[in-house]
Amino acid sequence: MRVAALYDIHGNLPALEAVLQDIRQANVDRIVVGGDVVPGPMPRETLRRLLDLDLPTHFIYGNGERAILAQIAGARTGSVTYWGTTSAARPPESIIEIYRWTAAQLQSEFEPVLARWPKTLQLEIDGLGQVLFCHSTLRSETEVFTRLTAEDRLLPLFEPLQVSMLVCGHTHMQFDRMIGRTRVVNAGSVGMPFGEPGAYWLLLGPDVQSRRTLYDFTQAAERIRGTKYPQAEEFAVQSVLTPPSEEKMLELFAPFELRL
Repeated sequence: MRVAALYDIHGNLPALEAVLQDIRQANVDRIVVGGDVVPGPMPRETLRRLLDLDLPTHFIYGNGERAILAQIAGARTGSVTYWGTTSAARPPESIIEIYRWTAAQLQSEFEPVLARWPKTLQLEIDGLGQVLFCHSTLRSETEVFTRLTAEDRLLPLFEPLQVSMLVCGHTHMQFDRMIGRTRVVNAGSVGMPFGEPGAYWLLLGPDVQSRRTLYDFTQAAERIRGTKYPQAEEFAVQSVLTPPSEEKMLELFAPFELRL
């Protein structure tokens, strides 16, 4: 069995479309969508494309889905109980504007769909054994760790796992490292990468292939600019045309890096 792992799509439909073309050519048997399909500039269209796939597709939630569900619920109750941040604190108003806009695009059709997604998934994959999928760690979808996070901080979380491999995302940068006896692979981000432009994903079975799909970045940026997404221009530039470097990612996440 060959599995494609797609994480952190963030409503970037052009990037997803390009990855799906590569998946067809790779003879993939099933797809795992690892959370944070939303928020992003084309949330409704991206979700519909995934839900209409004719390949077996599994979904788990990320902090993005939980934050949008909280916004939808908050519109009814007057109180938002989850913000999707590592600290659990309310994010800047610019982020809240994105959450509210995304929630408005999805609430009538997709709220029950997102609410059904589980936190984790486990599959037996040829050549790799038991593989556990979660958005960040088994404990929390918001915890931050990178390829440089000290192993002693991570061992208490990963040593007890009875799996050969864990696949995660959340920090939008691919890595492949051992934490004790567990191989931990970050799938990277389809829609909001750090590093070189492209759509990043994993092909699993019988080995692990970290993939980067190229697509027409200029055309994709114009499609994104044509949406009513509150930060369409910023997304087109920073997530498609010229993503931030890995160094920038490490700088951004350093204050939130997991500590035990």
